[in-house]
Amino acid sequence: MKFLVLQHVPFEGPAAIQDWADANQHTVTRQDASTNSEFPPPASFDCLIIMGGPMSVNDPLLWIAPELDFIRNVIERGQQVIGICLGAQLIAKALGAEVMPNDQREIGWLPVFRSEDFTASPHWACQVLPRQFMPLHWHGDTFSLPAQAVCLLSSDGCRHQAFSVAKNVLGLQFHLEFDRATTSRVAEACADELADGGPYVQAADSIIAAIEHYSAANALLFKLLDELQKQF
Repeated sequence: MKFLVLQHVPFEGPAAIQDWADANQHTVTRQDASTNSEFPPPASFDCLIIMGGPMSVNDPLLWIAPELDFIRNVIERGQQVIGICLGAQLIAKALGAEVMPNDQREIGWLPVFRSEDFTASPHWACQVLPRQFMPLHWHGDTFSLPAQAVCLLSSDGCRHQAFSVAKNVLGLQFHLEFDRATTSRVAEACADELADGGPYVQAADSIIAAIEHYSAANALLFKLLDELQKQF
């Protein structure tokens, strides 16, 4: 398989996604969408993965509109698209939904659980996602659901944690791909987001040190990517 990974900041890359791709002999092409809006033809890759970043999709940044157009085009072609954190918000906005501040900032290892609509989705990820698990969160925004989307997962602090559209679009508000090195870089670059605290904000040291959570999250990511591989 050929993956196109869109990054928005240098400190938040594919991490464990790259590990899985290397182990399974797949090709990953990275592009910084914040500096390069000359996207490759959709036919040149099998799956688009859109990474996170500390910005909002509502910020007045010149690169956001071209990326939204590109995402919409890839989805309309029926190709596989996965958005992570900001990536999920970009998908939501590209499909006409609203992105807005969440009531609570979520930063740390916090549980998510299946929504009551989970079984209505035809998406392949539903074969893998457990009833409840513990991913890493680092977000202050949330989104309404796009048309035809199904809410897959929720948390106590955020109603829309994951959604699917048809069999080819998956938005994840949380991170399964982070490793300790990535988390350390994000914690340093986004330290100001931890300053105000809150009921769903954990300390940087405890987030970084949670080795057992990284292992479980990465293992679930690998199961998702294994299931994606079956689609091809």
